[in-house]
Order: sequence, then structure tokens, then C-alpha cells
Amino acid sequence: MDHEALAMQLIRALRGRRSQVALSRRLKCRSNVVYTWESGRRWPTAAVFFRVAERTGVDVSAGIAGFLGTLPPALEGRSFSDPATVALFLGHLREGTTLVELARRVGTNRVSLARWFKGQAEPRLPELLRVVDASSVRLLDFVSAFVPPESLPEVREKWRVLEAQRRVAYSLPWSHAVMRLLEVEAYRRLPQHEPGFIARRLGISEAEEAECLQALADSQLIAKRRKRWVTTQVLTVDTRRNPDAGRVLKQHWASVALNRLPALEPRENDLFSYNLFNVSEKDWVRLRELHIAYYQELRRIINASEPAERVALVNLQLMRLDEPLRI
Repeated sequence: MDHEALAMQLIRALRGRRSQVALSRRLKCRSNVVYTWESGRRWPTAAVFFRVAERTGVDVSAGIAGFLGTLPPALEGRSFSDPATVALFLGHLREGTTLVELARRVGTNRVSLARWFKGQAEPRLPELLRVVDASSVRLLDFVSAFVPPESLPEVREKWRVLEAQRRVAYSLPWSHAVMRLLEVEAYRRLPQHEPGFIARRLGISEAEEAECLQALADSQLIAKRRKRWVTTQVLTVDTRRNPDAGRVLKQHWASVALNRLPALEPRENDLFSYNLFNVSEKDWVRLRELHIAYYQELRRIINASEPAERVALVNLQLMRLDEPLRI
């Protein structure tokens, strides 16, 4: 991802039909500062970028709420054109990740990151995009809170693929597991695709296998090469953009685990654990942070793991039982 190119295109898309001079004046700048942003000569700070979005008609708070799934209490009623709010937003994104690790992913030093999180300094727009990318792995969703990603050359194709992935994942939840099975060494060693091989390994019907393969192929997420299916794109689906569809997906995988629970006892390597407890509010926050950190570390191990030999499912739940559900 070229974050500088994306930053230029993002400002240009927000400007719309206005001239650079007109938008500069709307921002109460004496010079044509928008020209310097769009040419990459200078960059707005994160707070200034949010102010540009507000001045061009974007409801920034609603956009951030959509990106995060909900607006954290610390950000409610605050203006994102305030650098202090930017620091709180960055802190929320960083939750569960160490400064050292995040600095490595962003490609900057931890001293600069620490100053951004403390509100002592501000990231410029390309740096903001890098932090969002590195901490959430959902940069395209962040961008979509401000402009349609398909209008930006830098991410247009990536957005098309991501939307195709979501459509398949939401309509056919087993498709994600089918893709992962195609990457496993046992399948890759087959001389050619063997109908039913995937179904037997995953415990689904051959009809489900065929339906998932066809949908994945139609979405250009897999392709036939040398008589076997291979993945052409990585299927990663974050459910926060569509909470309702996300809940359906979570229910699906929770039910898969529930249905297979009776068979776990004879298989010593499979794990199912639970702990019912009471805890202080302070330690509840610590457990929540630990839960997030564990999930992020799990993803890092998965991303670096090779060769692919197994398809596995992890369901993590941490929930309050002493508050009534809002239905």
C-alpha cells in the first residue's frame, strides 16, 4: 500500500467539485494549502484531515463509529478536529498492542508513536493511515468512512476484492474454511482436484463443498491451475462493518464448535475451556485488554506459520453476565 498516494487521493476525493483554492478558503487558509496536500509537498495533520472531512460534509463521528462498530465512551461528544481526540482514537486502535510491535508495523520509532498517543504530537495523514493499517488491518474500511473506496485508484481493486470476500463469507460461511483447506499441504499434493476431499476433511457435505468452490471461483478468490484449485486472494472478513451479518457469522462458528463439542473428549489436542468468575471493574478492563492482546498475537502467529497443515477454529468469548441483554 502506498500510503502517500492514498493520502493525496483521499484529499482530492473529499474536495469533490470544489477548486483547490475554494477548499483552502473554506478551511480559512490564506494560501492554496490543498494544492500542496494533493501534490504531496506537505501533509495535513490527522486533526486537520478530520476537519477537512467535516467541512466537506462528512459526519466524522458517525463514520468512526461505523468503522469501530460503536463509538467508545471516551470519544462520544468530542470533535475529531481536536488533537486530543485524535490521541484518544489512536489509543483505542492501539489497545492490546505494544509500542515496540506497533512501531515495527508502522515503520517508525516508538518515541514518535508514544508522543502521538499522549497527544504531544500529531501524525500527518500518511502516518495516520499507516497506524490505522497496522493496528486494525482495516484501512479500507477506515477510508470508506470518508469517501467511496472505489473512487480511489490506489485501493479500488483491493476494495472490489474485499467486498467480494464479504459477500461470499456472509452468504456461505463454510467458504472461508474451504479456502483454508485449499492451502493445506495434503490438498496441494493431490495430482488433481478430488471432489469430496474437502468435504471429508471439514465434515461438510459434498454439495456444500461444490457450492462454496463455485462461489469462490465466481468471486475470483480461487482459480483452477494444473487441475487443482488455488487461492488467488486472502479471505479476511472483519464483521464490524456489517454488525448484523457479523452476528450471523459468529453464531454460525459458535454452533459449529457446539455441535462438535461431544467429539472433543477423545481428541486430546483439541481444547475447550471456560471459567465463570467475579472480578473488579479495574481487573475486568485488564482482562479485556489481555483478551485483545491474545487474539492479536494469535493472528500474528497464524500469519507467519508455514507450511499449512491444519485448518482450525478459534472461538473467543469474554462477556458480562450480570447486565441484562438489550434485544
